[in-house]
Amino acid sequence: MAIPSTPFILLPLFFFFFFFSVSSTTFNIVDFGAKPDSKTDMSKAFEEAWTSACRASTAATIYVPKGRYYLSTTTFNGPCSNNDITMHVDGTLVAPSDYGVENWITFRHVDGVSVFGGVLDGQGAGLWDCKNSHKSCPLGATSLEFSNSKNIIVSGLTSLNSQMFHIVANGCQNVKMQGIKISAAGNSPNTDGIHVALSSQVTIISSSISTGDDCISVGPGTSNLWIENVACGPGHGISIGSLGKDVEEDGVQNVTVKTTTFTNTQNGVRIKTWGKPSKGFARNILFQDIIMNNVQNPIIIDQNYCPNNKGCPGQVSGVEISNVSYQNIHGTSATQVAMKFDCSSKFPCRGITLEDVKLSYKNDVAEASCSNADGTAAGLVQPSSCL
Repeated sequence: MAIPSTPFILLPLFFFFFFFSVSSTTFNIVDFGAKPDSKTDMSKAFEEAWTSACRASTAATIYVPKGRYYLSTTTFNGPCSNNDITMHVDGTLVAPSDYGVENWITFRHVDGVSVFGGVLDGQGAGLWDCKNSHKSCPLGATSLEFSNSKNIIVSGLTSLNSQMFHIVANGCQNVKMQGIKISAAGNSPNTDGIHVALSSQVTIISSSISTGDDCISVGPGTSNLWIENVACGPGHGISIGSLGKDVEEDGVQNVTVKTTTFTNTQNGVRIKTWGKPSKGFARNILFQDIIMNNVQNPIIIDQNYCPNNKGCPGQVSGVEISNVSYQNIHGTSATQVAMKFDCSSKFPCRGITLEDVKLSYKNDVAEASCSNADGTAAGLVQPSSCL
């Protein structure tokens, strides 16, 4: 099977040193009137600093000193005159708590932007309480989104208590996220850690994600995604999908998830599709060198996703899943069925391979469940393959 090669993924240390060593013009947000009082809206100062950096003819750095800076909805628009802008954050950015926006901080149509350090405080707890009480609540905001952009680096960022998704890459190319720390309560709804969609050559490495939804979710149109050395939990695991919500939908391909640990999560590695017609697909996927610690569904393919039984009862998924490999996956399941392949009856899963998988349940052998799944097993596989 075609697995993405590593050269575009691993970032040599000299790459980062290069970023810090090249001379650049620095724009300190304090010089634009920003004050760290955590109450006064400083979005105008940030946007003015961005405009200056964006217009600069050479490399530019926007510097955010220590302190808590309150920001309302803030958008950094491109394209810019230069493709080397660094936002170096030593402080904390504080979100509004009225939840009336879709995105909090957004970069659009930018090329060559790096964000180093900093803390994003999404102040989402009040909205989570509203949603968990089943009241009529605002949707809430994604904390940080990169949209229709390329050559992006995010390193050393901490995102706390996002109202909705923490970090989103949508319609982007060549994005590297490293040393990310994401934290939200285990019962916080819709707080995906990192969401990737319609994007290619995205790397997520050496990060820790604790949240109330997917640690990492992979949407339609994603290709050449590399996830490595990620600690997930609590949360819903790493999910490809949900896919197939629309009939005309881009597929997902060439995804690698390796050297990852799941602890007390709802799922481990999951592929999820709506149970209704679609022209989507998921193919060439590798899950490798993974540890499961008390995970409810360590390995799962669910092609009958139909929330609230609306719009899809009685239908079958049109998403074609093929060439999915599970290698060196060990640990414990919180349920007896540790491997579940519930595939489409119209388009059965093809080319599933299991190699060196050992999952136990309560110090005993776990079980596997297969429906419409075809593939092979090699080496030690426990529970025994049902493919």
